[in-house]
Amino acid sequence: MRRSNIIYHLINAAIFIMLEIAALNMLRNNSTVQDVWFSKGMQAVSSTVWGFFQNTKQYFSLKKSNDALAQENYELRLRLAEIEARAGLENSVFELPADNVAGNFRYIPANIVKISNNTHHNYLIIGKGSEDGVSEGAGVITGKGAIGVIDAVSRNHSYARSFKNHEMNISARLGKEGAVGPMAWDGFSSSRAILSEIPHHVEFEKGDTVYTSGYSSIFPPDIPLGTAGEAKIVNGATYDIEVTLFEDFGALRYVTIVENIGKEEIEKLEDGI
Repeated sequence: MRRSNIIYHLINAAIFIMLEIAALNMLRNNSTVQDVWFSKGMQAVSSTVWGFFQNTKQYFSLKKSNDALAQENYELRLRLAEIEARAGLENSVFELPADNVAGNFRYIPANIVKISNNTHHNYLIIGKGSEDGVSEGAGVITGKGAIGVIDAVSRNHSYARSFKNHEMNISARLGKEGAVGPMAWDGFSSSRAILSEIPHHVEFEKGDTVYTSGYSSIFPPDIPLGTAGEAKIVNGATYDIEVTLFEDFGALRYVTIVENIGKEEIEKLEDGI
């Protein structure tokens, strides 16, 4: 829109100049007085034209400077996102390694560009993509939970299926040494999940911490997820345990993408079985 306005003004200026020159030529004759008047008129027109084009040049120069400042501001915001994402993990039970690599996992701090929280198929758009080493199937975490799994990747962004999605569950452990079962969002509350298939004989207390089990090629072990609450017996054999999540999905701004370096090898082994 701005470019169209500039072109419009340039055309009007050119027409104005042509009309001014034509009018001055019509009025000009051989008299000295009119010659002087004509010269002054031409100087005024030239001054106006010069000022217009100088303003136009200045406009494009300022636009270029503003674009450069906007890019610099964007890069600084990304850097801040990385610092805050790292700080979020370093201040939790689960610590981000200094070199972003630990065991079979590599960690990529990132900011959230867009997030869905109000449907049964929630998702996140994350500001890191293939250019940053992100690939499909990577996990998304914070210091307070497993947030989702990367389903699609573009050059600079990634699409992640949120944990608050009916098609999502993770392998979780009741306490660091306890039983393991699938944990999924309860489908209603932004802060509750259900840990299932815990054997009836397993002892636990309300308030026990639930962690990622590590029995997955997506998430590393021992990421704190939430605390155990009420339980009900299913088919007389297992518990379904209500879990209050640590992470507030409504307040998410920064996450860390976690890539399993050995995932491809694990999947090849599984495909061969």
